[in-house]
Amino acid sequence: MSESASQPRRSTNERYSVTLVPPAVDAIAELTESTGLSKADVINRAVQIYAYLDAQTRGGADLLLRQPDGTPEKLHII
Repeated sequence: MSESASQPRRSTNERYSVTLVPPAVDAIAELTESTGLSKADVINRAVQIYAYLDAQTRGGADLLLRQPDGTPEKLHII
C-alpha cells in the first residue's frame, strides 16, 4: 500500500478510544487467534487495508474475490 503524496507519514503514534460493535469484537478475537497478532496490530492492519481499498474503489477499481473454483465474486463495501 502506498502513501498519498498529500498526506505525509506521521512520526508519532496516536491513541484512540473507540466503542466496537459485537461483530467487530468477534472478528478481532478470531483474527488475533488465527494470526497470532496483537489486537493493536490487527486493528492497524484493518484500517490500512480499508484505506487502500477505499482509495482504489474511489479511483474506479472493482474489488474481486476469486473463489476456490475460480469463480470471481465482486465485493461491495458499504
